Amino acid sequence: MPLWAPAGGGWAARAAQTGLSWGVTAGLFLHGTDLQRQIEQGDLLQPFLFISLVLCSVILYFVVSLMNPGYVEDNEDEKGPPDGDQKATLFPQVPNVRLRRCGYCMVKQPLRAKHCQACQHCVHRFDHHCPWIENCIGERNHPLFVLYLGVQLGVLLWALQVAWSGLNFQQFSWAWLQRNLVLLLSFLLIIVCTVVAMLLLASHLYLVSCNTTTWEFMSRHRISYLKHCKVENPFDQGVFVNLWRFFCACRLMAWEKLYPTEESDLV
Repeated sequence: MPLWAPAGGGWAARAAQTGLSWGVTAGLFLHGTDLQRQIEQGDLLQPFLFISLVLCSVILYFVVSLMNPGYVEDNEDEKGPPDGDQKATLFPQVPNVRLRRCGYCMVKQPLRAKHCQACQHCVHRFDHHCPWIENCIGERNHPLFVLYLGVQLGVLLWALQVAWSGLNFQQFSWAWLQRNLVLLLSFLLIIVCTVVAMLLLASHLYLVSCNTTTWEFMSRHRISYLKHCKVENPFDQGVFVNLWRFFCACRLMAWEKLYPTEESDLV
């Protein structure tokens, strides 16, 4: 399976993300903020760390955006386990598990996979299609997506403090507004983005700790392997195991092995 997804469209969103990141960063340095004062005083450590953190968030954004989220290949069901490792088999021989074929691309879907209409691919452990990332969030790039949200939230919180340091509302006047309009708009934009990033990170960490996905959480009543299952979440193995599998497992998981045997004929 290729590491990188076809770039295709989506460059408008990627250009907007890059432009906003570096545009707001430049605005924080060009106004009378703590970062500008530190540069004037010759103290370059914090400005350097701030730019490095912004650069890290931009790089993570592009990695998640361009990475293969875990597309299901046509011949996966015919592949044997690499190097004789039965645990790495994508389609284990679990009794009575019936894997359906996708009605769009006709590949055999592993458990928890879903076809994305935007990407025109079936994706392993599909979470959602993110229009801002312009890519699906699936089993391969979901951990990096959560890491990106964490780094982005750190950048936004720091930028919020820096922007606030440059605003002195005690001197508010029309001339002050004209002089600080860009910084004020940046401050408001940072507040909105901080709230969104915080909500996204909290929701994804909760879902990860339960070993469920956004799609499964929102559409449980429509997903055959969940609505017919007597267990609330057949993939939940406890918070610590769920987190370890999510962040530390470096391969696609065979979720069919965790599905209750007595329910397997309903998959």
